Amino acid sequence: MTVLVSIHSPVEMWTIPDAYVERLRHRFADQTFLHARTEAEAVSLLPDVDVLFAGQITREQLASARRLRWLHSPAAGVGGMLFPEMVASRVLITNSRGMSADTIAEHVLAVTFAFFRRLPHAFRCQAEREWAQDAIGAEGNRLIAGAKVLVVGLGAIGTAVAHRMTLLGARVIGLRRTAEAVTDGEWTTAPSRHLHELLPAADVVIIAAPHTRETRGIIGRRELAWMSREAVLVNVSRGALVDEPALIDALRAGAIGGAALDVFDDEPLPPESAFWTLPNVLITPHTSGFRLDHWDAATALFADNLERFVIGQPLVNVVDKNAGY
Repeated sequence: MTVLVSIHSPVEMWTIPDAYVERLRHRFADQTFLHARTEAEAVSLLPDVDVLFAGQITREQLASARRLRWLHSPAAGVGGMLFPEMVASRVLITNSRGMSADTIAEHVLAVTFAFFRRLPHAFRCQAEREWAQDAIGAEGNRLIAGAKVLVVGLGAIGTAVAHRMTLLGARVIGLRRTAEAVTDGEWTTAPSRHLHELLPAADVVIIAAPHTRETRGIIGRRELAWMSREAVLVNVSRGALVDEPALIDALRAGAIGGAALDVFDDEPLPPESAFWTLPNVLITPHTSGFRLDHWDAATALFADNLERFVIGQPLVNVVDKNAGY
């Protein structure tokens, strides 16, 4: 069986180091491992590949991958690969959902604390050597304890966020596509169709849903208008879930309190983007899901699934190609 590892990016942190490919070769000495470090190398190797460990594949590449039976993604989001030809194909897709849930949940806590404790304002004043005690005091520090937190998407990431927010005393409602309205002891779960009625009371709105046809643009101009002027929007999913021009308008007008954005429609975020200069925006460069042992965890999950694949056992984290996750 031939396995192709093709995880490369202009961003070094999202490129698998050679050492991890060598570990896989050593562990699975009976299998043939290929390593593509560029798109061109991947294209040339795909026709002879049975298994692909990669974060992306195009229509043209799928058409050339005549032997491909299984694709494993080192990320949770696979929406960009679910074009009609892939959905209709025999190729099984698995992903790495759950692997980054804890680190992303802690990121959500960090940026929420930053807004609630007025840290962006404090950092700007620090750069200017300005003692802004009165100005920050007038804004007032806010507490997560007692805050109303709306988590849009209760997969592994959303659940990890909801759990931590609850431990800090927040009143959490989590939205799930297939859920009914219930309280499970820690937080309340509600169906996604209740989004509009829940937005006005939320102090924090956290976007943790997968990118699918149904979730694209789930936070648009109308939803932003329903949010409180003090509300903070946190997006750790995909940029496409938020109408970015509408969000910029809402932030400029002070219609919402702020936004912490780790993901954008266009990445890297262009220098001319208005997000860079808005004082009520906290930008992180799509780093919420990365941790020091990222590639250890990513390759361990793939290796576990590869062992299953070799002996014909069911794989973990199988993607429903029609649902999109």
